[in-house]
Amino acid sequence: MSRERLYLFDTTLRDGAQTNGVDFTLHDKQIIAGMLDELGIDYVEGGYPGANPTDTEFFATKPKLNHARFTAFGMTRRPGRSASNDPGLAALIEARADAICFVAKASAYQVRVALETTNEENLASIRDSVTAAKAAGREVMVDCEHFFDGYKENADFALACAKTAYDSGARWVVLCDTNGGTMPHEVETIVTAVTKHIPGSHVGIHAHNDTEQAVANSLAAVRAGARQIQGTLNGLGERCGNANLCSLIPTLRLKGEFADKFEISVTPEQMGGLMKVSRSLDDMLNRAPNRHAPYVGESAFVTKTGIHASAVLKDPQTYEHVTPESVGNHRKVLVSDQAGRSNVIAELERAGIPFEKSDPKLTRLVEEMKEKEAAGYAYESADASFQLLARRVLGRVPEYFKVEQFDVNVEQRYNALGERVTVAMAVVKVDVAGERLISAAEGNGPVNALDVALRKDLGKYQKYIEGLKLIDYRVRILNGGTEAVTRVLIESEDENGDAWTTVGVSPNIIDASFQALMDSVVYKLVKSGAPA
Repeated sequence: MSRERLYLFDTTLRDGAQTNGVDFTLHDKQIIAGMLDELGIDYVEGGYPGANPTDTEFFATKPKLNHARFTAFGMTRRPGRSASNDPGLAALIEARADAICFVAKASAYQVRVALETTNEENLASIRDSVTAAKAAGREVMVDCEHFFDGYKENADFALACAKTAYDSGARWVVLCDTNGGTMPHEVETIVTAVTKHIPGSHVGIHAHNDTEQAVANSLAAVRAGARQIQGTLNGLGERCGNANLCSLIPTLRLKGEFADKFEISVTPEQMGGLMKVSRSLDDMLNRAPNRHAPYVGESAFVTKTGIHASAVLKDPQTYEHVTPESVGNHRKVLVSDQAGRSNVIAELERAGIPFEKSDPKLTRLVEEMKEKEAAGYAYESADASFQLLARRVLGRVPEYFKVEQFDVNVEQRYNALGERVTVAMAVVKVDVAGERLISAAEGNGPVNALDVALRKDLGKYQKYIEGLKLIDYRVRILNGGTEAVTRVLIESEDENGDAWTTVGVSPNIIDASFQALMDSVVYKLVKSGAPA
C-alpha cells in the first residue's frame, strides 16, 4: 500500500528566535539551516527579511541546501496600499528564497481590532499578496493567524480567508492555533470541515504549546486531513513554545497509523541523528538540554528502580516504546540507592568496564555506592563519577597525579579604571610521577579559578586534557542549618563533543566543587587511554 506524503516545515529560525533568552547570530542561522537540511526537513523558514539587519543579511545570499526549500516569512500587503507600493511585500519578493510564507489574519475580531480594517480589505490583501508572489515565481503559502479562534467566532469569514489564499494560488494554506488554546478534538473537527473546501494536500497546521498539546494538535490535524506540519526544534517559541519537531518526527515515522499511512522526508538514518541535532541546538544557544524531553532527552530511556530495571534487562520493550538507537539515544539503567546488583551490572556493561559476575568486589561496590548516596552523592545524575567509583573498587584506575594542596582566595579591589571588582585566585600543587607542579590562576569565581589552575599544568598528561571544558555547574544544599551539606554537579565536555557529569559532596562548597572537578579530569584521562 502506497503511503501519503507529509511535509515538514521548520520555523526555528523565526518562531524559535522569539523564545525568551534566544538570539540567533547570522552564523547561527547558517549552521542551523544546514542542520535542518541534513535532517531532511522539507521547508526551512529563515526569518523575516527587512524586519532586522540579521534576517536581511541572511536572505541576501541563499544558503546552499540540498533538499529543503528556503522560505521567507512576512506579512501580506498592508491595508490601504497596493501590492506594488508596499515595501514589506517588496522585500519578501526580492529575498533570495524558494518560497514565501505570508501571515494573514483569519479572525474577524483580529481584523477589526488589530488591523483596524474591513473583512473585505483583509481578503483583498491576501489575494493581492499571493498573486504578486506567484507572479514572481515563488512557491506561496499563507499562515492563517488565529484561525481556530476565528473559526469558532465566525466560521464563514475564517474559511473565506483560507479559501481566498488557496484560490489565488497558494500551495499551502496553514491553519494556526496562534494562542495555543485549542483542544485536539476541536482541531480535528475544524480541520475536517476545512478539507471539505480545500484539499487536505494543500492544508497545513501550525500549533503553539500553551496547553502542552501542540504535538497532539498537530497529529489531530494530520488525522483530519492536513498534510503539512509546522514546528520547531526542541519546541522553541514564544511563551510556551511551538510544536516540537523532535517529538513529531519519530512519532510520524515509528508510531501506528502515522507510520503505516504516511511518508516523511526524514529517513531512518537521518532520524538516527535526531538527538545530536537537538543537543547541538542547545549547545549553540548555551541552554541546558531538557533531560526529560521525549525521544531525545537524556532521561528518555532511563530506568532507575530495581524491579523496572530487571524487566528492562530481560526485555527492553517492557518500558521502551521505541528503540533508543532509532533517534540516536541510548538505554541507561541508573545506579542509585534503589539499585540492586542487576542495575550495577547493566551500567558496568554499558560503560564497557570489565568485571566478573562472581567477583565479591561487585557486592562491595553496591554497598559503597549506597553508603555514598546516603551521604548525599547522586550517581544517577553523575555517570562519570560512578564509573570512576566502580573502577576504583574493582582496582582499575591509575593514580595519574596527586593533589598535595590547593588554596583559594577571593578579594575585592579597585582595578586600573577605578572600578570595584571581585577577583578569585587559586593555587594548586600536584605531584605527577614524582614531579611537583604548582599552578596559579584567576577566575570570575573560586570554582572557575580552581578549574583553570587544576588544568593549567599536569605535566605529561596535559596533552590529554587540552580539549576539556566545564559547561554546566549546579549546586544543591541537601540540608539547612549550620551543618548544611552541599552537593555539586559539574558537566564537562571534550573536543569530540562528548559530555559527562561528575559529583562532589561536602559541608564546604569549594571542597565539593573540587571533588567534582578532580573526577572530571581523571575521567577524561581514563577515557583518553592515558598511560599510568
